[in-house]
Amino acid sequence: MNTIFVKGKMETKRYFLEIAYKGTNYHGWQIQNNAHTIQKELENAISILLETPTGIMGSGRTDTGVHASQQFLHFDCKDELDHLEFIKRVNGILPKDIAVYNLRKVKNDAHARFDAVWRSYVYRITLRKDPFEQETAWLLYKSPDITKMNQAAKLLLSHEDFQCFSKVKTEVYTFNCKINEAFWEQNGPQLLFHITANRFLRGMVRAIVGTLIDVGTGKISIDDFQQILESRERSKAKAAAPAQGLYLCRIIYPEEIFI
Repeated sequence: MNTIFVKGKMETKRYFLEIAYKGTNYHGWQIQNNAHTIQKELENAISILLETPTGIMGSGRTDTGVHASQQFLHFDCKDELDHLEFIKRVNGILPKDIAVYNLRKVKNDAHARFDAVWRSYVYRITLRKDPFEQETAWLLYKSPDITKMNQAAKLLLSHEDFQCFSKVKTEVYTFNCKINEAFWEQNGPQLLFHITANRFLRGMVRAIVGTLIDVGTGKISIDDFQQILESRERSKAKAAAPAQGLYLCRIIYPEEIFI
């Protein structure tokens, strides 16, 4: 019988696990009482495989219904793991809407959340009814003005305080984020919004998308968008875009944390 363990010193080792998931059937990432979550499914699968209760730490938290095409977590193990066998067997335990792609050993003080340098999201919109995207994109029948939305999105790069796009009653030490990329592109009937920052606030990307769509459909002007940014008030921004179109898609770490 194949084993996930290989011979090595019995000392604690830390691993990063690259995962992806479709968030439709989950109440987000974080473990909650009486709720079906991504973190719980992964902790259960890893604990079964390692034959010991194993806690995990994710690189970030996604809300109910939000997806990830790339997410990372870390966990500790006293044994040396066979990477390919571990990936194959943990995928066999996990449900079909959660997948493991890669396992990498890291330094023992490496942290999936705190060592992340940049995080990227993409928001998907479809401009026609598509039976294959009912749970993975936001359906809009009216095509917005992408030029205006990109002009407004460019304003995000010159701001740091994004309290106006944060969920209220959020306990954070700062509302400051450094955005280094924010733009729209169109591919046939699909609109994609790309955004990269060092950190994101709860509900931030969906609030930005919802407000930019109002720019693109003429409900507010680019000047209005600038005033919303300066207001630092969530009530000034527009309704958040639906969860099903949002994907955590890329996380960048410094290479020196990997072994």
